[in-house]
Amino acid sequence: MRAIEYSRTGEPDVLTLVDRSMTDPGPGEVRVRIHRSGINPTDWKSRRGSEAGTPVDPPQVPNQDGSGEVDAVGQGVDAGLVGRRVWIWEAAYQRPSGGTAQEYAVVPIRHVVELPDEASYDLGASLGVPFLTAHRCLTVTEDGPDHLGPGRLAGRTVLVAGGAGAVGNAAIQLARWSDATVITTVSSPEKGNLAALAGADHVINYKQQDVIEEVREIVPHGVNTIVEVSPAANATIDAAIIAMHGSVAIYATDGGNTFELPVRPSMVPNARWQFVLLYNAPESWRPRALGDIDAAVRAGAVRVGAEAGLPLHHYALEQAAEAHAAVERSIVGKVLIDVR
Repeated sequence: MRAIEYSRTGEPDVLTLVDRSMTDPGPGEVRVRIHRSGINPTDWKSRRGSEAGTPVDPPQVPNQDGSGEVDAVGQGVDAGLVGRRVWIWEAAYQRPSGGTAQEYAVVPIRHVVELPDEASYDLGASLGVPFLTAHRCLTVTEDGPDHLGPGRLAGRTVLVAGGAGAVGNAAIQLARWSDATVITTVSSPEKGNLAALAGADHVINYKQQDVIEEVREIVPHGVNTIVEVSPAANATIDAAIIAMHGSVAIYATDGGNTFELPVRPSMVPNARWQFVLLYNAPESWRPRALGDIDAAVRAGAVRVGAEAGLPLHHYALEQAAEAHAAVERSIVGKVLIDVR
């Protein structure tokens, strides 16, 4: 089978198209015939590593997210799953041969979720990292729900920083599905249009408008949950608009690796500053998140594509380096590799 791998860290050009032998799934595993491989910033950051040129042995097949159909099952797995459409999460984490940038991937059964017939492979490959991250960010608030779904965020306000990004788009869609009032900040009218298409109720262009003033006009008591992509730039703003017992869920470091925490403005509302990383998030949260995302997909509540505020960019498997480079330069939208 054809696969992409890298044997040293570095630029996208370390990604190489190779022929690999197919492997059979072991106990508790399934083999998935990959149709789409989704790329996220975590994938290129892992490929770059902490220092270019570091050997990777055994070679790593990249990309955590994907979609396809179950091709074979290992011991202890229901044989009825063969032929089922699925989406995959964290395929490559601690599994050098598990990434989705290949024609067949072997992963533990817990890392696949059934994909309904009415949901596209494009959607399936776009769910993992962005939607799991968004779910975690939306469910860490004091006195807030630990599940998402209709009515779960009713009467609450969510602010999504960077609503045109993949996680921002996912957070908007999940929050609206859960009946929150959603505010988002963007840097241009074009990105504002994408955030509106995703379902944001209020769009603020932070380059042209005063975010604190605009938010306080919309919701005088402040916002309950902030999904934060750039804490270095936004910490002062976040502290000024957070509601009583609200939380700032930080999932990325766009704009700087350190920031100053406004102590008194955070202390008065008993605010929570919560950092979010999927790979070691509490295991008690994960089944809830997977179940909620599955429910949202089945309800038709989440979408991808330009009409959903998330333009799709398709690449062939042999163009994996170009696809990684596109994500690395922060292309607006979702980058997918058409494996099949």
